[in-house]
Amino acid sequence: MSHRTTAKDAFIAKKAAIDAMLARLQALSAEHFNTHPDEVHWGHVGNLDYYAELLKRITDSAFKEGEHAE
Repeated sequence: MSHRTTAKDAFIAKKAAIDAMLARLQALSAEHFNTHPDEVHWGHVGNLDYYAELLKRITDSAFKEGEHAE
């Protein structure tokens, strides 16, 4: 008998992948995104702005806010 992936299996796998990405981002944030506070320049700000923009798209979608508001 072959094993078929169920929607539940796929959901759990995707959730685990998201949890791993979130943990990595949290750890990177705890390390100030590998930037020493005394060496911060506008390029670093631009990087964080880009990350924040992408995360906002995700949170807006997940919480039905912004352009995803009902």
